[in-house]
Amino acid sequence: MLLFFDESGDTGMKFGQGSSDHFIVAAVFFRDRNEANRCDEIISDLRRELNITRNRGEFHFAKVDDGIRVRFFEAIAGVEFVYSAFVLNKRNVTGPGFRDKASCYKYPTRLLLENLAPHLTDATIVLDKCGNRTFCNQLKKYLQQHGVTAGGPNAIKKIKQENSHTNNLIQLADMICGAVARCYASNRRDKRRYHELIRHNEMQIRVWPDPPSP
Repeated sequence: MLLFFDESGDTGMKFGQGSSDHFIVAAVFFRDRNEANRCDEIISDLRRELNITRNRGEFHFAKVDDGIRVRFFEAIAGVEFVYSAFVLNKRNVTGPGFRDKASCYKYPTRLLLENLAPHLTDATIVLDKCGNRTFCNQLKKYLQQHGVTAGGPNAIKKIKQENSHTNNLIQLADMICGAVARCYASNRRDKRRYHELIRHNEMQIRVWPDPPSP
């Protein structure tokens, strides 16, 4: 089993001054390594087809245009994987704990992990070495401390970090997380567009507290 994590948004609370309204953690989950390899090949083929060379040839939701996003999700539509996400609605959280950035990382991660844990056996978890360093460190530490408790002694086999620009499946996690995040961008006309393309792969999206309607 393979899992690839990514995040979107930030943990700041200065709304109207640059902080995002939501912080999202998403995990892409492959039960079959052969299917993961097939997805890897599809993404490589798509990169060549689209002749993507900027940003080191990386598929990054925030840095590619609408056409590439749609083409990406269409290309991987037949791949067997699932994803789960936790959306922290920061404007509605209470308590001083959420003024601490670490809490904003840990709480969504804990609930996402609890949702995934019953499905994990000897899972390898891959994090983006080039991503948000605080997020990666918090997530890796949390998984090491609580992964066994959440899913049993055989739930997580290995946790490792790789560079996103050399790992197509980390890029997949980024694109999935970006599509979920777009659902909660209330000022965007296309907020449902990408989610509709990946809804068939969805295990769960949990919003806390008081979920808005995407």
